[in-house]
Amino acid sequence: MSMRAWVSSLGTVRPSTSMVTGSGALASSMRAMARSKRGPKRWGVSGTAGPALHTEPTMARMNARQAIRFLESFVDMERDPGASASPPMNLASMRSLLHRVADPQQGRGTVHVTGTNGKGSVSAMIEGILRAGGERTALFTSPHLHSYAERIRIDGEPVPMAELGAGLSAIRPAVEAEKGRPGSEVSTFGVLTAVFHWIARERLGDEGWQVVEVGLGGSFDATNVYEGAEIAVITPIALDHTAILGDTTVAIAKDKAGIIGPGTTCVLAPQPDPAVTQVVRDRCREVGAELRLVDEEWSTDVLERYVFGQSFLLHGRDGSRELRTPLLGNHQVGNAATAVAVAQELRARGAAIDDEAITGGIARTRVPGRLEVMGQRPLVVADGAHNPAAAAALAEALREYLEWRRCFFVLGTMGGKDLRGIAYKLAGLASGIWCCGLDSRRARKPAEMAAELAPLTPHVEVAPSVVQGIEQARQRAEDADLICVTGSLYAVAAARSALLGESVTGR
Repeated sequence: MSMRAWVSSLGTVRPSTSMVTGSGALASSMRAMARSKRGPKRWGVSGTAGPALHTEPTMARMNARQAIRFLESFVDMERDPGASASPPMNLASMRSLLHRVADPQQGRGTVHVTGTNGKGSVSAMIEGILRAGGERTALFTSPHLHSYAERIRIDGEPVPMAELGAGLSAIRPAVEAEKGRPGSEVSTFGVLTAVFHWIARERLGDEGWQVVEVGLGGSFDATNVYEGAEIAVITPIALDHTAILGDTTVAIAKDKAGIIGPGTTCVLAPQPDPAVTQVVRDRCREVGAELRLVDEEWSTDVLERYVFGQSFLLHGRDGSRELRTPLLGNHQVGNAATAVAVAQELRARGAAIDDEAITGGIARTRVPGRLEVMGQRPLVVADGAHNPAAAAALAEALREYLEWRRCFFVLGTMGGKDLRGIAYKLAGLASGIWCCGLDSRRARKPAEMAAELAPLTPHVEVAPSVVQGIEQARQRAEDADLICVTGSLYAVAAARSALLGESVTGR
């Protein structure tokens, strides 16, 4: 059977999205209370009064192709091998750019999320809970799978590429002016961060909450531009981006803890390294922030595991509740506990969140590329694990949540990643590993990957692309077997394009 015929035979598998589809009762009085607790409105350029300046495009609105070309005209660590040695846009440039468009990052409540693993899932869960309670939301995540527009969601929906193009057209004069300022640095991620805030201001004004995922690290990330985020969230920290952030978890934690500011409440997820917790304690003490430790307030017991989700008990000081999530893995149970801890803090700050919003928000949050099921007979899943800690969580989930006889991995990784560490966590499960090429200049070459992995396992093969790797694995696999695509979100995106028909409109 050809790949096309096999995909057609799957039938029931559908692309998942990270939006939450539920809603709750609107609570405008509670939102007003939330705004009063967050302080007065902060219109306009910092230090001035009056309405925010809305820049007008000086040229025709960009279409999708023009928007992508404009974004990719700047330095981008996600695309450029030479850009990964240091952060490409300093905070002075980022703040100056936002100042040129009237500081649109101000006014709404802010939940700022950093960490090594799980920050995208936690961000999506927090946004889902807020919206299930009737709050208006803006969500900024990275990287994307298929389109730059995925990174910006307003009230749960990704902005259309036309709206992204309009936003980029509006801020382009400011971007060009900042680019021309001596000593300034402008990056693709910085421009995306700016246009997210511009669109959020246009669509929400001062209403609702913005949930913002850090791009890299924390202290010097382009998202670290708030006068004071209400809540700073730190998910589990592990070794990744060591050339920039440091080669120990303590060094990485110090960088990520930089998002904690005066008056902020920090919600810290359970950490594999206790030294990380101490780093965060020290930072909170230094700046006068409150610290909430998820593992001191909550514990969990998984009740049921199945291929399309799980249920678990969440035990807290006020009792226990049963929650369900379509996301697989014990690590996602931990992510849900972190999101609930954040929800409690949001409720204390006036957000319209009740128990029903928490239950519904967690239950309806789906995040593409996180142990996403893409096919049956053989079972095909994809997960964006790109460091050893994430690979360990993936291996545990494959063992505990899915039934299979043999497991075949289709692996594609980026340069600078700990390929051997990733493969070491997966090799014990593998009846075969296909090392595949990716559509990125930063990708590792398949032959180089295979040579590095040969000492770990004898079952290593080479495929020029993820699609061909899946096809070769499928030819080897039987109905009771499992094919897992992993190593990077680029690999996941290639699998989704082939198996679910998701199209790529911008890398």
